[in-house]
Amino acid sequence: MNSEQSSIVIHEISKLQTPEQLWNPYEWYHDMLVNNPIYYDEKQNVWNVFRYDDVNMVLSDFKLFSSIRKRSVSPIPPVITRVDINSTDPPIQRDIRKLVSSAFTPRSLKEWEPRIRSVAKELIDNMKQMNKPDIIRDLAVPLPVTVISDLLGTPRQDLHYIKDWSDILFFPNSEGNIMDQAEIKYRAMSEFNEYLLPIVKEKRQNPEQDIISDLTLASYEGTQLTDEEVVDFSLGLLAAGNETTTNLLGNMFYTFAYEQQGTYQEIISNRSLISNAIEETLRYRFPITLDRVLTMDSDVLGVPMKKGDVIVVWLGAANNDAEQFPEPNKFDIHRENSNKHLSFGKGPHFCLGAPLARLEAQIALESFVETFADFVPTETFNPGLHLHKGTQNLLTLPVELKILDKSII
Repeated sequence: MNSEQSSIVIHEISKLQTPEQLWNPYEWYHDMLVNNPIYYDEKQNVWNVFRYDDVNMVLSDFKLFSSIRKRSVSPIPPVITRVDINSTDPPIQRDIRKLVSSAFTPRSLKEWEPRIRSVAKELIDNMKQMNKPDIIRDLAVPLPVTVISDLLGTPRQDLHYIKDWSDILFFPNSEGNIMDQAEIKYRAMSEFNEYLLPIVKEKRQNPEQDIISDLTLASYEGTQLTDEEVVDFSLGLLAAGNETTTNLLGNMFYTFAYEQQGTYQEIISNRSLISNAIEETLRYRFPITLDRVLTMDSDVLGVPMKKGDVIVVWLGAANNDAEQFPEPNKFDIHRENSNKHLSFGKGPHFCLGAPLARLEAQIALESFVETFADFVPTETFNPGLHLHKGTQNLLTLPVELKILDKSII
């Protein structure tokens, strides 16, 4: 496969091959930050950037580091469309983003907050009745997929389809036959399109209070979006409002249970720490990579690079840069600058779903704290044995729950 057309497989750059290495990449982050902060990988034919300040620069300067590229770490197969929000730069990108950004403003999310609280409460109430509750299965997965399904306006009974398609499309490419993986993703994309297109057509005729209806009424470049363009937009929103929150919740509760025991009790005593806990989780354990392409020859990063060179930025490493976050390997919910993390990106492509992910995590943890006095691991838990293959995403997190006795509060 031609390197100009192939996907970028990040694990072939990092050489983090075992599940244990994938789950705990911190030693490798430290080595690259100290010894190879700007690293060229010949096999993948990409530059790699690790330091916080360098990553921040690449993501912020869209004129030098463009999102219009042929190769990407993005697992989603490319689709040629005039409304591709992730493969354009301002001002075009800014105009496209406006079409859906209103759904994620604080005012819009405030209107959705009661519904999110209702979903979270129902899930947590169900967990109270379970013999073997699981944080991932029973909360981290169903909460965001239910919310984004409601936001889009798709039927609740189809949640499992939406989750399956989302998993296939947004989990990263792993080592192996990239063409086979791409074929699986294209099949999932085709199934999603076939499923959603009739829903879009119906909502165009009978709009409701949801994002798909809003998109059918929106116009771009003087014309309304086509049904197919609405479907393309909706596909992108799955990542913005689904996988991000699942990973955030799973990582947060894992850290409470296995790496910083006592943190949950501290949050129960001081619930104002909930927001800090969410931001520190995003900083501490949220391995994300993004990519850009140089628009001109430049040595702004300290080494000569050529126009057209691909730059991969390692946000997880940047979030563990000791120059920005002292004692970066320590999970600290009192850290004053946790919210300076780059997990949602930076600049014009800052994650559209970031406000929704934060709100869902806030509500989930608030509801959990109001219900459970404590939760503890049920057994010796090796996270490396519980990851989606080739990813850093937990499949399961079983716990024992102690219901809060509200009569003594």
